[in-house]
Amino acid sequence: MIDNGKTLTPKLVKKLWVAFIFLIVLMGASYIFITGYLTLNYNQAITQRINANVANHVIQEKFQNAAPFLEDGTVNKALFGDLMHDMMAVNRGIEVYLLDKSGAILYSVVLEHNDNEPMKSVSLDPINKFIETKGEEFVLGDDPLNREAQNIFSAAPFSVDGHEGYIYIIVAGKELALISDNLFGTYFTKLSIGAIILTMLFSALIGILSIWFLTKNLRLITQTVRKFQEGDLDIRIENPEQSDIEVVALSFNEMADTIVDNMDKMKSVDNLRRELIANVSHDLRTPLAVLKGYIETLQIKKDTLTELQKEEYLQITHNNIDKLSSLINQLFEYSKLEAEQVTPIKEPFSITELSHDLIAKFKLLAEQKQIQLQLENPEENCMVYADIGLVERALQNLIENAIKYTEPNGKVTLSLVKMGKQIEINITDTGNGIPVNDQPFIFDRYKQVDEHTKKQGLGLGLAIVKKIMDLHDTTIVVLSKPYEGSSFIFKLPAYQLQ
Repeated sequence: MIDNGKTLTPKLVKKLWVAFIFLIVLMGASYIFITGYLTLNYNQAITQRINANVANHVIQEKFQNAAPFLEDGTVNKALFGDLMHDMMAVNRGIEVYLLDKSGAILYSVVLEHNDNEPMKSVSLDPINKFIETKGEEFVLGDDPLNREAQNIFSAAPFSVDGHEGYIYIIVAGKELALISDNLFGTYFTKLSIGAIILTMLFSALIGILSIWFLTKNLRLITQTVRKFQEGDLDIRIENPEQSDIEVVALSFNEMADTIVDNMDKMKSVDNLRRELIANVSHDLRTPLAVLKGYIETLQIKKDTLTELQKEEYLQITHNNIDKLSSLINQLFEYSKLEAEQVTPIKEPFSITELSHDLIAKFKLLAEQKQIQLQLENPEENCMVYADIGLVERALQNLIENAIKYTEPNGKVTLSLVKMGKQIEINITDTGNGIPVNDQPFIFDRYKQVDEHTKKQGLGLGLAIVKKIMDLHDTTIVVLSKPYEGSSFIFKLPAYQLQ
């Protein structure tokens, strides 16, 4: 059962919330990571900028009174010991290194108290860049005590007593790094907790509003679909092109229109089917009743009937068999046309020759009813491009229908007129005509228009003609006035001989 009180399923809402929470966590983690990374770089840049001239001060202050190298060329370790003692009194994180011109580490007090194997040299590229920019650009250099990391530093070149090299000072050494990591870890934890709490509060509020707004059109479509399901076949999504999910809205409206149209067609087909069955039953019953009656008469009175009477009864029986056969053939033919099982095979042929053949075919029937049947063809030969079999069937039905409803001493005319790229075919009779109100319905199945006469048609002849015209993408029109006759007119494409 569908819960009519809800427009969104709990499963969809759950998926939306899971996706949104995941997005919140991802954004929060990204924010904390980026904030921590930029904060660390910012602090390092400030520390490096403040201590940018430390190396120069060391060279200017210490190397004026004492040389960094002894007379035998060895490093003056006492000088660097005093130097480290003085500097560590101010900043315990400072590490001073003496480098030669190639970047090789000549001496540092911190190396004597280090258990791990230190680096033998450092890269000169960061040092040269630092010296060129005078310490105004943030640069990281090698950390001799940590091969895997880089650190902020201060550096300056020196040239004393023929010795050249660099004073390389790690501003935030190992001990400062430990203190900084501990403090930064605490700060990072507080930042994370605060950021997560605030982010979740604001994100939850924004999430509720966002989900409500994003699903607004979806809820509207769901409500419309449910009403359509409940039987409101006229409901549609208003202004679908303005919807956030335009494709879905337009697709639903088109689907609903198609469903309603198909339902109407099904109802129409069902009504026509019932009407067809009723009319077919009536038309089949009449000749069958006549057949049964005359055959029973022949069986009962075969010894008392004259040969002339027997011949008359047999002729009536034969005529009703022909009528019954014609009805069955028309039903079969119309059912194939209705089911679109007939595909026209178009080819060029002479409509003039076909018309002459049909006139000759119906000549005897017309003479029996004292009707003049003629062909008017101002052109010597008219060629059309169509299905000759279907066109012949349409003309045959129209001529037969015209003869049937024309009184004795009347006239039926088949005319062919070339009109540009088309041939107009006109079948005109001088019968009683068709009432104006009935003319729009004469091509319907079993539409009886001549209610005041005893002429009974099968009711499918003109319907078959209409189907044949549809297959040729053309239309047939009727022009008629009461007691002035009728004209059935249609056009076929002319075929030009090369």
